[in-house]
Amino acid sequence: MSQTLETTLRGNSIGFWFFKTFLRFGGLYAAYMLLLGVSLHYWLFDKKTVKSSSAYLKRRFPLDSKIKIRLKVYKLIYSQGKQLLDRIAQTSGSIKFDIDFIGRDILNEILTSKKGFILLTAHAGNWQLAMTELNMLEKKIFLVILKENNIAVQKALKINNDNSMFEILSPEGHLGGIVPVVKELNNGNAVSYMGDRPYGFESLKVDFMNDKASFPYGAFAIAAATKVPIVTVLASKTGFKTYRVDFTNIIKPEYKGRKNKKNQLSEWVQEYADILNNFFEEYPYQCFLFHDVWENK
Repeated sequence: MSQTLETTLRGNSIGFWFFKTFLRFGGLYAAYMLLLGVSLHYWLFDKKTVKSSSAYLKRRFPLDSKIKIRLKVYKLIYSQGKQLLDRIAQTSGSIKFDIDFIGRDILNEILTSKKGFILLTAHAGNWQLAMTELNMLEKKIFLVILKENNIAVQKALKINNDNSMFEILSPEGHLGGIVPVVKELNNGNAVSYMGDRPYGFESLKVDFMNDKASFPYGAFAIAAATKVPIVTVLASKTGFKTYRVDFTNIIKPEYKGRKNKKNQLSEWVQEYADILNNFFEEYPYQCFLFHDVWENK
C-alpha cells in the first residue's frame, strides 16, 4: 500500500492513538469523512502514488481519458485509506467486522496434512485484516516480510508477542531466508509471502491486464521444492462493516519431468497473475500495488 498514507494513518504512536480515539468516539463513518480530506492531500501532492496508481488504472480502464484516470486515482487512494482505518478499528477492538470466509472446506482438507503450506497474499484488498482472523488455522503463521521498525505498529498487530499466532521471518538472510522457511513448512506451519513483492527473489514476465508485468517466483519455487500447496488469500471489502476472504484459489506447484524449471515456474506465476486480474476486475478500487509492475527494469 501507499507508504505515505499508511504512515499518516498508523505510522507512529501519536498518529495511531489519534485515529484509534477518533474511531472509538466518532465511529467509522466519521473517520471516513475525515479521510476525505487526508486522501485529497495525497491526491494533490503525492506524485509517486499518483504515478504508480495511474499505471494500474490506465490498464484497468484503457478507454478512459487522462482526467478520468486522475479522478479515479483519488477514489483508489480513498479506498485504501478506508481499509487502513478498518484495520485500525479491528486491531484496536473499537469495531467488529463481519467476515465471510469462502473455501473453509478446501482449507480444512489442506490442514489435515502433516506438512505446512504457503499463504500467498498481495496488496489486494485488506490482507492484514484477514490475517488477524485466521485463528481457525490452529497453526503458527510465519510472515516473510521486512521487519517493522515501528514499535507502535508491532504493538497494534501483536507481532512476536508470546501469545501471537504470528512471527516474522526476515527475507534479508542468506538465500532470502529460505532455510528457516523450509524448516517451518516441514514442521507443518504456514508461511506467508507477499506474491507481488520480490524480497530478494528474481521475477518473471507474465501477462497481466493485456501487458507484460513482473512477478516474483520465489514462493512457487519453494512450494515446488517442498511439495506444499499455495493458498491464495484474497480479502475484499464488500460493505460498510463486511469483508469476504476467499481461500478457494489453490495452486499446487510440482516439477514434472525434464521440462525447464523456469518455464514451469512461469506457468504457476501466470496462474497467480490471472487470479489477481480476476479479483481486480471484480474490485477495481481494491488494487493497492502502488508500484509499477509493468515498468521495464
